[in-house]
Amino acid sequence: MAMNLNLAPTVWFGLFFTPVLISAGQILFKLTSAKTGSASAQNLLALALSPTLLVALAVYGIGTIIWIFTIKSVPLTIAYSFMALTFCIVPLLAAVFLGEAVTLRYAFGAALIISGMIIINS
Repeated sequence: MAMNLNLAPTVWFGLFFTPVLISAGQILFKLTSAKTGSASAQNLLALALSPTLLVALAVYGIGTIIWIFTIKSVPLTIAYSFMALTFCIVPLLAAVFLGEAVTLRYAFGAALIISGMIIINS
């Protein structure tokens, strides 16, 4: 990518690690959903106290805090393209942790997303 390579390592970390944290949060949300019953008051309370949901929210929260400091140093129009990496990472994590299939169509789509990021940031 022909983006400004003078970014601090912490900014690069934020650009790449925030999508990883958001993706991990999505997997934890999916794991939480497998244990969720109907929308009754009792089930909603159980959901609110679910350790998996609490970890998911913490992971998302940490990702958000890192993102806030990251976008302080990079125009949002540039930085936000990195969030597209979640569309590449979530299916990979779903394959590893949930046994979901990764298809050739997914690989092609992920390649297009990464190509788009390169074009946006060049």
